[in-house]
Amino acid sequence: MTAAPFTGTLRAAVLQMTAGPEIAANMDAAAGLLRQAKDRGAELATLPENVARMVQGRERVLAGAFAEEAHPALSRFRDLAAETGLWLMTGTLACLTEDGRAANRCFVVDPAGDVLARYDKLHMFDVELANGERYRESATFRPGDTARVVDTPWGGLGLTVCYDVRFPQLYRALAKAGARVITVPSAFTVPTGRAHWHVLLRARAIETGCWILAPAQVGTHDGGRQTYGHALIVSPWGEVLADAGGEAPGVLVADLDLSKVDEARAMVPSLLHDRAFEGP
Repeated sequence: MTAAPFTGTLRAAVLQMTAGPEIAANMDAAAGLLRQAKDRGAELATLPENVARMVQGRERVLAGAFAEEAHPALSRFRDLAAETGLWLMTGTLACLTEDGRAANRCFVVDPAGDVLARYDKLHMFDVELANGERYRESATFRPGDTARVVDTPWGGLGLTVCYDVRFPQLYRALAKAGARVITVPSAFTVPTGRAHWHVLLRARAIETGCWILAPAQVGTHDGGRQTYGHALIVSPWGEVLADAGGEAPGVLVADLDLSKVDEARAMVPSLLHDRAFEGP
């Protein structure tokens, strides 16, 4: 018999950071923010993309990547989870793969410090922006090929990363597979963030009836790259409950009423209304 969905409250934390090129310094900053989250009563804490190291250039990224089992940031996150008693969605780490590239990989770690799941970013940000900024993630990162929903005490936790947010079919699949909360760790550029960040995250919440937790990088990083910030917590009805702004690191904490998932899906039951079609 399938257990009834959890309909209580989850106190969740979403972290905003300004990561630099040094893993130790970034992990110290993350540890401080995680302890703040714990002090504010959080049960689950989520961290941004490139949480442990933010550098530009393929050679530099790969020079600071590690095999998963040897990654010092993952080891530190496992210790921090055990120290604080938090569930962690770690944000992404560069983990070496067999083809010479890295996976842009996030992990879910339980309060015992055990890794319960991992997810490799599916969609690669290969674009040239109007301001001349050029990104070719596929040259450095090997895309994943598997979506993930993790069982937690609060129900299914769906995992996505940054550019994935532009692919609604992934989010719909996660919701149909049991996700009630979806995380979107990101390092959004400023131009695309100003234009699209809020509306994309609100749309993914509305389409799925899920809570959306979107930890983010903010400010100026190595080589002058700038990220948009505005880490968000969005309700299943598409309301922005908390916004970290675009200026500085910090911690958002909010109580997620999981009954709102069922309420939103009952009011607009679009997850039940898919139809096969032909064409175009």
